[in-house]
Amino acid sequence: MSTTAERNAADPVLDPKAWDALIAALGEQDQPTATLAKVEELYQREVGAIIFTVMSADFDTGMSRRLYSNHPQEYPTSGYKQSAAGTWNDLVFGEKKPYVANTIEEIATVFHDHELIQSLGCGSCINVPVVFEGSVLGTINILDKAGAYTPEKVERAMALRPFAAIGILAATVTEQASKIRDEKA
Repeated sequence: MSTTAERNAADPVLDPKAWDALIAALGEQDQPTATLAKVEELYQREVGAIIFTVMSADFDTGMSRRLYSNHPQEYPTSGYKQSAAGTWNDLVFGEKKPYVANTIEEIATVFHDHELIQSLGCGSCINVPVVFEGSVLGTINILDKAGAYTPEKVERAMALRPFAAIGILAATVTEQASKIRDEKA
C-alpha cells in the first residue's frame, strides 16, 4: 500500500508542492504569463505537448482570445478569433467535454491551421474545457506528435483543470485590474 506522500507525488492535484508553486506564480508581477507558464509546466510534465496554448472563451459572442502560448511567433497572444464551430463547439462548449484528435486528418476537420500544426511536428491534440459557474471559461490546448494522446493522457489532462482554472481566472483578474487602472488614469 502506498503512503499519502507517494499518492500525492503521483497526483499533482493532491500535491501541496504543485499548489505552492502555482500560488508562488500568482505572486509574480508578469501576470497572467507567470501563472500560465506554471500551468504549462505541469501539463508538460503530466501529459506532454509540443504546442501549449490557453484560450479564454466568450460563449455569447463565440469569440476566443489566446492568453498564453509556448509558440508566440506562430500563435501570438493578441486579438480575438472565432471559436471552431460545429462538432468541436458542441462537444467543448456544449457538453463541456474534451476534443481529442490523434491524427492530422482528424485535426484538419476542425482547425483551418492544420498545415501549420503539422509543420510544427504535431498530429494530435486535446482541447480541455475549463468550466466556471457552469460555463466554459476557456480551453487548454495541447498538441503533440500523432497518436500521443491515449485515454489515460486525456484523463490526466482533464484532472489538471483546477490548475488551469486558476490560470485563466488570473488572466481575467489581470485584465479587470488593468481596466480599472486605465479608468483612474
